[in-house]
Amino acid sequence: MTDRPAPTGDDVLGGLEPTQVRLRFAPSPTGLLHVGNIRTALFAWAFARHFGGKLVLRIEDTDTARNTPEGLQFTLESLRWLGIDWDEGPEVGGNHGPYQQSERMDIYADVVAKLLAAGKAYHCYCSQEELDQRREAARTAGQHSGYDGHCRTLTEDQVKAYVEEGRRPVVRLRMPDRPIVFDDLVRGEITFLPENLGDYVLVRANGHPLYPLVNPVDDALMEITHVLRGEDLLPSTPRQIALYEALAGIGVGSGRTPRFGHLPFVMGEGNKKLSKRDPSSSLGEYMERGFLPEGLLNYLALLGWSIADDRDVFTMAEMIEAFDIRKVNANAARFDPKKCEAINAAHMRLLDPEEFGQRMIPFLAQAGVLPAEPSEDQLAVLRAAVPLVQERMNTLSESVDMLSFLFVDEDAFTLDPDAAGKVLTGDAGAVLEASVKALGDVDWTTEAIEAALRTSLVEGLGLKPKNAFGPVRVAISGRRISPPLFESLELLGREKSLHRLEQARASLLAD
Repeated sequence: MTDRPAPTGDDVLGGLEPTQVRLRFAPSPTGLLHVGNIRTALFAWAFARHFGGKLVLRIEDTDTARNTPEGLQFTLESLRWLGIDWDEGPEVGGNHGPYQQSERMDIYADVVAKLLAAGKAYHCYCSQEELDQRREAARTAGQHSGYDGHCRTLTEDQVKAYVEEGRRPVVRLRMPDRPIVFDDLVRGEITFLPENLGDYVLVRANGHPLYPLVNPVDDALMEITHVLRGEDLLPSTPRQIALYEALAGIGVGSGRTPRFGHLPFVMGEGNKKLSKRDPSSSLGEYMERGFLPEGLLNYLALLGWSIADDRDVFTMAEMIEAFDIRKVNANAARFDPKKCEAINAAHMRLLDPEEFGQRMIPFLAQAGVLPAEPSEDQLAVLRAAVPLVQERMNTLSESVDMLSFLFVDEDAFTLDPDAAGKVLTGDAGAVLEASVKALGDVDWTTEAIEAALRTSLVEGLGLKPKNAFGPVRVAISGRRISPPLFESLELLGREKSLHRLEQARASLLAD
């Protein structure tokens, strides 16, 4: 295989009108989507939307042992949550269905029959033991150890003998005896030499069609013009190109071979490819932690592409406007959880305060902090709290720890043991006693509360602000980290604030 820098100019479209562009995303419904899969879907979606083309969602569910109806439903729900919509596919329909491969078996069988009849594919009766022996002999001789074409030219008598032995053949594609050259949209011109491309299996001996058959057949019949996929699939591309040519020869599809773009690996810790077993690779984690879809997609877009050298944060509309597949970096991209969180936090800051508050409600409700449909009084408190926390939170799930103290019933309010153990010590009793006295008669506004506490604790007790206000924060919020203290006291209200300060002081005396 050889390559050169990626092509430039308008050849991305390959002579097509922009609206003729058709890409596909073809996940297997095995459960949670992997961030690498999501990035592929994102780039295909942005590519299609940039040109005003179409995105086809096709489900690779021929592996009945791993694919489940629940997995399919989660895949669809995940894409909807992300905001990646499709123009054809499940729940949408289209002119090229069915869009689940398990419902297309008759199509594959018909295509294979045509390939066999045209001599573009053939039956191979070699046993696995024979294949292994010949491959080992080739390796020992320093030769290519792929399939040697043993069954390419079997006579009728040889076929009859194999059949009488009870052998069940696989179906192999007859690969062309020439280099296969294509312009990869990310990596430039790539050449595969024929000696490295043996005739490969399209259909198992049990009649089950394989991925290298069904995907090109579906691409051809669904008129896919561009294919974006991971670089791990690059070695299979010349075989698929050969199959597209064979399909064109038997009149299947438009006769046009899609343009390929192989996206760089997403790497995890230790410079290893991010695997499905890595906790940070699953979409479910980001949904549970309260990442915004637009924040997660923004970060995943940065794994190989950028909107500008000096800009990391952008909307999906801006990405669609600027997306150019030729600007995708072919080098592996490292997934950085901290930067992912920072990008998400930036998107949280961009939200309108009212929308930010609404997006927190499901997380507060799931934790039992608020009901699913909060009362007007609760919503008023939430709206007042938004300006205090929007600049401090990185994910929506943090709202539970940040805001629960404002809504919890007094008889259910507790202090975090770690916070109490570290902060409610030493001078904490005197601080709490002085705080109650200082706040007893003040106007209950942020400014008056701050002035009273500073006068009493910093000036009166001679404490540094950290030591002065730490016990107050833990007493009223239950935690060491909360929204700004004085604003929190105003929101909580005089009665609850003084009660919690007294309760915390009483617990110190009891100890």
